[in-house]
Amino acid sequence: MRPKEKVFITGDKEMVPDALWRAFGKGGMDVSLRGYAGADFSDRGALLDLFRRERPGYIFLTSAVSGGIQANISHPAEFLYQNLEMQNSVIEAARLAKVRRLFFIAASCVYPRKCRQPIREEYLMTGPLEPTNEAYAIAKLAGIKMCGAYNRQYGTDFISLIPSNLYGPGDKFDAGSSHVIPALIMKMYEAKRRKDKSVAVWGSGRPERDFLYIDDFADACLFIMDKDGLPEVMNVASGLGVTVRRLAGLLKKATGFRGKLEFDTTKPDGMPKKVLDITKLRSAGWVRRTEIGAGLKKTCLDYGRRSG
Repeated sequence: MRPKEKVFITGDKEMVPDALWRAFGKGGMDVSLRGYAGADFSDRGALLDLFRRERPGYIFLTSAVSGGIQANISHPAEFLYQNLEMQNSVIEAARLAKVRRLFFIAASCVYPRKCRQPIREEYLMTGPLEPTNEAYAIAKLAGIKMCGAYNRQYGTDFISLIPSNLYGPGDKFDAGSSHVIPALIMKMYEAKRRKDKSVAVWGSGRPERDFLYIDDFADACLFIMDKDGLPEVMNVASGLGVTVRRLAGLLKKATGFRGKLEFDTTKPDGMPKKVLDITKLRSAGWVRRTEIGAGLKKTCLDYGRRSG
C-alpha cells in the first residue's frame, strides 16, 4: 500500500465496517484511517465534496439495507430503492473524485436459486433468483454490473466482492431483521432464560449455507486490498457447506440450550444450497483462520456480553 493513503468505509457501528477497522489496526499499516459517522451515502454531491477534500485512496462500499428472509419478504421496495440510491451515489462520486480503488461488497443471494455447486463467479445471471430476497439481490447485481461498466468505460479499478453468509461479533440481533445465526442465538438464549423445552427453527433444516466469520472476511479484504491483477468479481467465503440443521445443533451447544429443536416446515427454506467456489481467492494465497464451531462460540459470547 502507498504510505499515508486514506481508507473510506461506508457505515458506522456495523459488523462489516467495524471488522475492517479492526483488521487495519492489527495490520500495523502506515495508513490514515478516517471514519465518517453520520454521513449520508445517498447524497452524491456531499460525498463528492468529501472525497475531493479528503482524497481517500481506497473505498469499501459496505453499507446496505439488509435482513433475513422475513425482512426481505416484508420490505422489498425499500431494500431495492435504498440500496440502489446509496451505491449509485458512492460509485459515481468515487469515479468523479478519481479514487484509486473501490471495493463493492455484494451478497451471495445475487446467484441463481438453482445454481451449480460450488458457485463460481461465472454463474451470475444464469438463472432466476431466489424469490424471498429477489429485490435485495437485484440491487446488489446492479452494483456489480455498474462497477464493471465503469471499469470498461472510465478505466476505473472497481472490484466487487461477493461474501458468503457473514457472522460474528457486532452482528444485527433484531427479531424482525436478523439473519439465521443471530436469530437462532437470540431464540436459544431467550429459551434458556425462560427454561423452554424447545426452540422453533424456520424451515426443514435441509438448506446448506456457506458461513464465514467476520474477522476472516476482513482479513481477506486486507489481503487483497493492494494486489494487482485482481478479477473484477471475486467470491469471499469459507468454501464449505453447513446445513441449517447442523448449524442449529452447533448453536445449541454454543449457547448451552438443552431443549429440543423443532423445525417448522410451514416457513420458507430460501435457496436450497449456496456454497461458494473460492478458487480465485485461494489461488491468490488467502486461507481462512476460523472454524465454524469456534466462530459461533465467539459470536455467542459477544451476544451474551451485549445482552447482559
